[in-house]
Amino acid sequence: MIMRSGSIKWRTKAKLIVVNPDIINLRSILKIDLFFNMKHYHISDIDELDELFRSNLVNSCTGYKSANLLATISKGGRTNVAVFNSVTHIGSNPPMIGFILRPTTVPRNTYKNIRETGVFTVNHINKNMIEQAHQTAAKYDEKTSEFLETGLEEEYLHAFDAPYVKQSLIKMGCRYLNEYNIKENNTILVIASIEHLYFEEGIRMPDGWLRLEDANTVAINGLDGYALPELLDRFHYARPGKEIRSYFKKM
Repeated sequence: MIMRSGSIKWRTKAKLIVVNPDIINLRSILKIDLFFNMKHYHISDIDELDELFRSNLVNSCTGYKSANLLATISKGGRTNVAVFNSVTHIGSNPPMIGFILRPTTVPRNTYKNIRETGVFTVNHINKNMIEQAHQTAAKYDEKTSEFLETGLEEEYLHAFDAPYVKQSLIKMGCRYLNEYNIKENNTILVIASIEHLYFEEGIRMPDGWLRLEDANTVAINGLDGYALPELLDRFHYARPGKEIRSYFKKM
């Protein structure tokens, strides 16, 4: 944008537009300018991208993802822990979660252990453990425990067979229920029940809502970026014709 006395010159790819500030305000121009400067990819463009560039682009454009460590143990007693960014809520009654597993054309120790034992744990990643958590993505062989390689600590609670991550402040003990093959890309949606839930008492609000910010739970941007979200507000249930009400702001 070029400023000149008495007028504003605004350049787009198509032409130079001159507007009078008395007619249109600067904020609206900036919004339009932002729109015209947005990068656009058509599916034909995406298909032609370098593999790594395309992976980074598509994995980050969908927004922040949950950041969790899935921990398992084999029938032979060998533990495994791996970072996952696809764990999602499926239902609260009964309590269920799901996660996406990449194609099993190569060994997937987490999946193998879950199918052998039927159990695993989900452990929130917090800001004090992001480097250790990320290192679990390295391709260790089946005989190597990521717990030992990364310094993450195993913890066993209430006679549950699968290990928890001791450094995690919010964790769940889960049992395998079912799986669904996604034929479009040969991935698997795994469904599990939540049998145990642990968290620090101070982060629970009176209505059961967990304030994740107080547990320093992080989110994942793409495949390798770790962010610490900031809670902006929380609203009451939205209803047609009713004013939006905040839990935190006094009316």
